[in-house]
Amino acid sequence: MLFVVSGPSGCGKSTLIKKVRRSLGDLGFSVSHTTRPPRPSEKDGVDYHFVPEKTFERMVREERFVEHARVHGHLYGTSRAEVERKGRRGDVVLDIDVQGARQVRSRLPGAVLIFVMPPVAGELRRRLERRQEDNPEAVERRLRNARAEIRAYDEFDFVVVNDDLARAAADLKAVIVASRHKADAMAEGLKPVLRSFKKGRP
Repeated sequence: MLFVVSGPSGCGKSTLIKKVRRSLGDLGFSVSHTTRPPRPSEKDGVDYHFVPEKTFERMVREERFVEHARVHGHLYGTSRAEVERKGRRGDVVLDIDVQGARQVRSRLPGAVLIFVMPPVAGELRRRLERRQEDNPEAVERRLRNARAEIRAYDEFDFVVVNDDLARAAADLKAVIVASRHKADAMAEGLKPVLRSFKKGRP
């Protein structure tokens, strides 16, 4: 099963994903490609695959992305090969923007889309300024984009409000666990049970 976690920059989606993955232990993470420079806290191949713009554009021409978009002046994309490789081992989660989530929905309609909502606009500004990884102009650009992105929440299957990190992580985990127990998701694993009931009296 493919889970897409999206929301405006600074809403805390990356932190929530890390907490939930530590808790579940069996949720793969697809590392996105980007042309932006790494932040001081980020590692290539762990947080993102940091690539030159020419490399990214070649991958677009070769149709190697499930989704890609220009966000905040930089290119971001999810490698098809990465999703397929991680998907062979089990469920996979993507940490992508709203544009990317829309592309995934159109190309992979079985994906579960989850929107992470900041509690209020002022708190989103405080989070962006507190992490000190963007200049003031970049913070303002991210806030402008957030105004449009939060209006897209109703395009998603679930919404998690990140007003308290522990509670939001618990909510995100609950969404993932519940989605795994939907009838269509359980169908393959239930085949042995169903076959046992065809053999006569239990």
